[in-house]
Amino acid sequence: MLEIIKNTKIDFMGKRKFAFIISGIFSIIGIIAIVQIANGSANLGIDFAGGTAIQLKFEKQINLHTLRKALEEGGVKDFDLQDFPAVNKILIRVKQTEQQFGQTSESIMGVISQKLPDNKYVVDSNTVIGPKVGSRMRADSAKAVVMATLGILIYVAIRFKFNFAVGATIATFHDVLAVLGIFFLMGKEINLILITALLTIAGYSLTDTVVVFDRIRENLRLRLKDNVETVMNISINEVLSRTIVTSVTVLLSSFALFFFGGEVLHDFSLAMILGVIIGTFSSVFVASPIVLLWGGKRPFAKK
Repeated sequence: MLEIIKNTKIDFMGKRKFAFIISGIFSIIGIIAIVQIANGSANLGIDFAGGTAIQLKFEKQINLHTLRKALEEGGVKDFDLQDFPAVNKILIRVKQTEQQFGQTSESIMGVISQKLPDNKYVVDSNTVIGPKVGSRMRADSAKAVVMATLGILIYVAIRFKFNFAVGATIATFHDVLAVLGIFFLMGKEINLILITALLTIAGYSLTDTVVVFDRIRENLRLRLKDNVETVMNISINEVLSRTIVTSVTVLLSSFALFFFGGEVLHDFSLAMILGVIIGTFSSVFVASPIVLLWGGKRPFAKK
């Protein structure tokens, strides 16, 4: 592994109180976001709130501004547009609540036919998600995140010890809460793409945390005279270069997706960028300090 930083002696454990304050703030925001999502008060996508998604293929190239203006003049509200200029396709996504569910795909297509009669089109796909389905998908998404977190707890408990599992689980859940909270504050749409990103972030965070834990476990066996806090600081400093190289590599890929991946991957790549930064922070400043607080005495490491 390429070493960028050598022989660092940073007191990571000594900064854990300040780190806990920052993590606590992000976690509280994430919990508020979860409550708002459960109440349906957040900016939910059609996957969770219900709505209509229509993909149209036009004969001629169409300008998004022209189409947006036509839909607004036709009385269509709360819609998003995504274009595929190479194939003259437009994806129209309209969010609907139970009170607004009278808005149908036929009326949307009627507006387009009336306002843009010179540009014929065919319907590639037409998807309608009811509010009840959206509510169930919200519940299923929450279950997926919880089950992934429990899986992490079991895996790390078997591979290491239970106190390590607690640290890894809390750190992973912290990362998910932090990214979700930031998206909520930014007013970003909460949809299945974000859930996919959150599960990806959980996997990345766990991998980074396990690398740190491996070094801590190894040094606890080798440095029997040092206290646990000292061993943890030494271990984190030893893998710091690896952590930075890995994080920068993933960030470069995520930034490439963010700038060049198109509208569909924009929110996913943004979540990954935030998740990698927060996940790296939590591996150092959340997971290890929690292990130290949970059972930071030499006896737990003797085996």
